[in-house]
Amino acid sequence: MTVCNLYSMTATVDEMKKLFGAFEGNRANLPPFDEIYPGKPAPVLRHGAGGGLELETMTWGFPGPVGAKGRPVTNVRNLASPFWRSALNSPERRCVVPVTRFCEWTGEVGAKRKVWFGMHQDHDPLFAFAGLWRPGEGGPFMAFLTCEANALVGAVHPKAMPVMLRPRQIGDWLEGTYDNVCALAIPFADGEMRIIDDGGM
Repeated sequence: MTVCNLYSMTATVDEMKKLFGAFEGNRANLPPFDEIYPGKPAPVLRHGAGGGLELETMTWGFPGPVGAKGRPVTNVRNLASPFWRSALNSPERRCVVPVTRFCEWTGEVGAKRKVWFGMHQDHDPLFAFAGLWRPGEGGPFMAFLTCEANALVGAVHPKAMPVMLRPRQIGDWLEGTYDNVCALAIPFADGEMRIIDDGGM
């Protein structure tokens, strides 16, 4: 069962600056990314050579290991795995993935529906996933962490959910030690989220 294989990022550059602070690579605006699937480009923020944040477009999904027949790896669950540990240990390999909502699927095969989750209406709709990135042939690639599902997401997808960061946690994720960043891989508070579209459940 795949964890979150679809999300949206429709915020403007100004809305991103408001939440994440200033960053290089600024553009007059970004096109809306209404439906981002694995293998598709997505906006990502990471620390650049000068130490500040940079906006970059990356492909969602690390090239997979030979043992997985090369299938892209989109989610990071086993943080102790050698496949991820070196990246988690390197602040320069961490990134934040701006998001305005994400999808989990429900229903039987042939009749599946999209259920969209996002921030509670009392909060800014823009948030971030905790991500990792790597250079590679054809451009940079990213994936994001997952953790145990909270009750809201777990009612639809009990296996796991993406690791969501609050604005105050962005610096901790990008600059913290291995142990500190792994400690951020916990379910987001149910009361700070909502179902935006239940797919007609």
